[in-house]
Amino acid sequence: EELMQQLASGTRLHAVEGIPEDIRRLFVTAHEIQPEWHVRMQAAFQKSTDNAVSKTVNFPHEASEEDIAKVYMMAYQEGLKGITIYRDRSREAQPLSTVQAEKVEGAGLTPRKRSKITTGVTERVTTGCGYIYVTVNADEQGIFEVFSHLGKAGGCASAQLEATCRLISLALRSGVDVTSVARQLRGIRCPSIAWEEGKSVLSCADAIASVLEKHIDGGKNPSLMKDHGPAKNLAGQCPDCGSLLVYQEGCFVCPGCGYTKC
Repeated sequence: EELMQQLASGTRLHAVEGIPEDIRRLFVTAHEIQPEWHVRMQAAFQKSTDNAVSKTVNFPHEASEEDIAKVYMMAYQEGLKGITIYRDRSREAQPLSTVQAEKVEGAGLTPRKRSKITTGVTERVTTGCGYIYVTVNADEQGIFEVFSHLGKAGGCASAQLEATCRLISLALRSGVDVTSVARQLRGIRCPSIAWEEGKSVLSCADAIASVLEKHIDGGKNPSLMKDHGPAKNLAGQCPDCGSLLVYQEGCFVCPGCGYTKC
């Protein structure tokens, strides 16, 4: 039982004191087998097999080009139809490792605590689904919390908005830049768009982004305040095929599949 616990913790069998030599030679890992024995093992199976047999030859990190060339030549001489090699730690991630990963203390993000009392602003934005009310709260470190409510909507629409705002708030409290959050939300389309003060509002997510951008650095960043919407004749996204709707002859139609709102 003690031996099993040691092996489960990552200790190799050959490093455990008191293990007989014949047992150590029998129970080895892929990294402990000499490269030429990998080839011979594959050759033993290939001898009676028509199809190509696959096996990986594991090399230590210190392996040289000559060591690898020797294995290729040996594979050819043994009549193998293919050979695969892998040098330990030649990639950042690998299934088997001979090096114990270092534990990094303090890794990960911890959201900062929310104050019992906060202050913020609530802004109403027109969307294709009705009015959305977006509340942005901030503390001394900047914007850290977002809430939204979509008119009289219920069901999935309200649930999705709540989920979106919860994730936005978690990201902001964890140190994610509010500008990056706004840019990820900007431009997301839904089948219905609206116009707010001459600018297109493509979706509820796009509306939340517009409110966030207004309150970044007190709205002093003009590059974020520009209209990111489409041309004036576009009217959202087709619910059937996803193409952009266009306004033609008094109706919103889809040039891709023929969908019409009329």
